[in-house]
Amino acid sequence: MHIDPDISCCEIQPSGLRMGYVSRGKGPLVIFLHGFPDTFRGFLPILDVVAAAGYRAVAPALRGYGPTALAPDGDYRVEASAKDAVGLADALGADRFSVVGHDWGAATAYAASNLAPDRIDSLITAAVPHTGHFFLTPRLKQLFRSRYILGFQLPSFPERSLSRNDFAGIESLIRRWSPDWAFGETEMRPLKDNYAEQGRLTAALSYYRQLPRSLLSPLSRRLIFSPVVTPTRTIFGLRDGCFGAEMFANQERLFPGGLDLVPLAEAGHFMQWEQPTQFARLVVDFLNSKVSLSKPN
Repeated sequence: MHIDPDISCCEIQPSGLRMGYVSRGKGPLVIFLHGFPDTFRGFLPILDVVAAAGYRAVAPALRGYGPTALAPDGDYRVEASAKDAVGLADALGADRFSVVGHDWGAATAYAASNLAPDRIDSLITAAVPHTGHFFLTPRLKQLFRSRYILGFQLPSFPERSLSRNDFAGIESLIRRWSPDWAFGETEMRPLKDNYAEQGRLTAALSYYRQLPRSLLSPLSRRLIFSPVVTPTRTIFGLRDGCFGAEMFANQERLFPGGLDLVPLAEAGHFMQWEQPTQFARLVVDFLNSKVSLSKPN
C-alpha cells in the first residue's frame, strides 16, 4: 500500500486551473516539475532534502495529472505549462523562485525561464537538453529513440496499448528508458492509479499530440527556441534510453547565463528515482551557489 502525501491546492490564474501540490519547508521557493510517465511522487524524497537545506520545496502535479484538474481549455502546449509554473509561484506569493524539471518538466522549466526571465534565479533540468536544441539538431540515433513521440500522435491506439495488462506498456517504456532501475509495485501503483482515472492518460499524451500546435504558436516558438538566460545545471544519465548523451553536447550558445552539465554514469532517464541522494545533492549544491537564503520571497 502506498500512502499519499498531504496535498494542498490552489487556483492558477488566469486559466483557473485547480492545481494540487506537495510543499515542504520554508525559505526561497523551488518548484519541482515532473515529466512523463512519472508523477510528482518521484520528487518526494528530494523535497525533504531541499527543505532541510533551507528552501521551500514544492512539487505540483502538472495539468492533467492527478490531483491537478484536467486542463479546462484542453491546452497542453508548452506555453500553458510554463504559465502554470509562473502562476503557481504567484499563488504561493513568491516574486522570485527556482525550478527543477525532469523530462516534460525540464521542457517547461526552459520555457518558464523564457517567459519570466527576471523572476527565476536558477534552473536544474534533468534528462532533457534545451528543447530548441533537440528540435534543431536531429540525429538518427535520437530519432530512433524518440519514435514513441510519432506513435503517440495516433488517436486512441496509444491509450489502449499503454493501459493493457495493468499498464504494462508504461512499465515497458520505463524499463527501456531506465534499464537498471529495479522498480516495483511501490513505485508503479500510484502512477498506474493516476492513469486509471478518466481522462488522465489522454491528457498526458496530449503534451506530445499538441507539439505541432506548439510549433505553430508564436509564443510557444519563442519559449522553445530562445536562449535561456537563467543559470542552468543539466543532469543526464549515461544509461538513458530516451535521450542519448550526445544530445547534451554543443548547447552552450543556448545558455548565455551559464550551463553546467553533470553526467551520471550509472543512471538512466529516471535518475531522481534511481539515485535520489546524489540527485538531491546536485540540486542543493547548485541552489546554494545561485540563491541567497536570506532573500525574501
